[in-house]
Amino acid sequence: MSRWPQFACLTVFLAGISLPAAQDGRVASLAVALDVRAERLLASPVAADWLSYNGDYTGRRFSALREITAANVAQLRAQWVFHATNSSGLEVTPVVADGIMFVTAANDAYALDAQTGRTLWSYSRPVTEGLIDDAAQHHNRGVGILGSRIYMETDNAHLLCLNARSGHVLWDVAYTDGNKNYGATSAPLVVKNKVIVGTSGGDDGVRGFIAAYDAESGKEAWRFWTIPAPGEFGSSSWPGESYKLGGGTAWMPGTFDPELNTIFWGTSNPAPDFDGAPRPGDDLYTDCLLALDPDTGKLKWYFQFTPHDLFDYDAVETPMLVDATFRGQPHKLIVEANRNGFLYVLDRTNGAFFFATRFVEKLNWASGIDEKGRPVLTGAKPTEAGTRICPGFSGATNWYAPAFHPDTGMIYFLALENCHLYTLKAKDFKPGQTYYSTGVRQSENDHGQKVLLAYALESDKPAWRYVQAGDGRSAGGVMATAGGLVFFGDDAQSFEAVDASSGKPLWHFNTGQTISASPMTYAVSARQYVAIAAGSDVFSFALP
Repeated sequence: MSRWPQFACLTVFLAGISLPAAQDGRVASLAVALDVRAERLLASPVAADWLSYNGDYTGRRFSALREITAANVAQLRAQWVFHATNSSGLEVTPVVADGIMFVTAANDAYALDAQTGRTLWSYSRPVTEGLIDDAAQHHNRGVGILGSRIYMETDNAHLLCLNARSGHVLWDVAYTDGNKNYGATSAPLVVKNKVIVGTSGGDDGVRGFIAAYDAESGKEAWRFWTIPAPGEFGSSSWPGESYKLGGGTAWMPGTFDPELNTIFWGTSNPAPDFDGAPRPGDDLYTDCLLALDPDTGKLKWYFQFTPHDLFDYDAVETPMLVDATFRGQPHKLIVEANRNGFLYVLDRTNGAFFFATRFVEKLNWASGIDEKGRPVLTGAKPTEAGTRICPGFSGATNWYAPAFHPDTGMIYFLALENCHLYTLKAKDFKPGQTYYSTGVRQSENDHGQKVLLAYALESDKPAWRYVQAGDGRSAGGVMATAGGLVFFGDDAQSFEAVDASSGKPLWHFNTGQTISASPMTYAVSARQYVAIAAGSDVFSFALP
């Protein structure tokens, strides 16, 4: 563990900034006063502060703020824009606490005045050379916060602890062995006194895991390996040394139920992606939702969405925690729109399967989901010549955030209608290379299309659909508010708001850049703002 990363650069703007005196004092007091205790992270739904990647532990991305409504949203105006110089495709969701916004871009972090977008401090660390695949794109989705500290992952899977008031590095822990096939693209999840992380690299011949670190010292508290070692339950899928290459990475943050003292975390596809021969059986714990004890890392239960996956259907989509009446009885539910094209409802106390429904029209790898929650396969699989598989390589949905609105009782998410030709050719693993065996190409006349969907919990059909203009290449997510709105990044480079009950479009702002991030909302001095990253910029909006 090193105290200072090599060549790190820190810039602090608290002294000598050319602002009016009153504003100077406010900026300085913001940095000094920041102190987010663990109890504040338990607040749900969120309101003035947005304290984690999904806002709160439920993953529902629902805010109690209601100043902006269906009646006045058309008056929203851009208040400020922050430009990140080292990234052309931000995937960050900003975190806001006590009027300070924290944003990450690649290995850099910024603290901004959330009212003006003015930089309070910045921390810079060079991107890592020699990484492959997703890690080589140097994406970073944000920070976790506790007390006066923020936590972020780097592209080469270091966990950094920064002083939230100044940006100074307090500690730096490498949480892999230095294998450059590992990367990290997520935002950490802070639970009690621990910071929980995972890695990317599920397509690249690594062994996935979820790990927890002491928030004060950076010492590892526990590690759960998602690919079983020889002799462990599920190891029959991983003959010989293949468990070391099996994938199952945890490259998005999970959710947390304080009452059940359980974290819920999704895992990625198995490797090699399209060749199932080296990994017979179900390939645990890939494409799974894992329920873990946050204090020990012990597995409580698991649910596998796509056993023996041949199509790269990662299960890292946000597992939303919903307490609702379902089939006439109150239940603690988990709801997940999965990359494989089905929307699932589970009992989060034990992982029992309740319900699944298909949500895309283009779906041919399975004909349905049986009473145990397992897919009914059609026999479609990758071939040397190429087989048309739907959903395609990007999935029917993906990591971009869903939302749940407790007043409408509906789930909102972006779906992708698309197919690919999947090709298969056996390939031996080589360090420093990907491990797909072999790849995909666009299927003729199958053009991507994004659709914003709204589903009631027990419905097998959407309450409404909002078809997007574009070719399906965006990755903007969704947020719902008590003002009766759903905000999202659309497929035509615009930030949009629609009516949560009907899907009627109410407002849009053309960012001029592809949106690959999910929105959030916050309030400062009782004024509500909404923000989203688009291209290399963060935009913040408010009413006049």
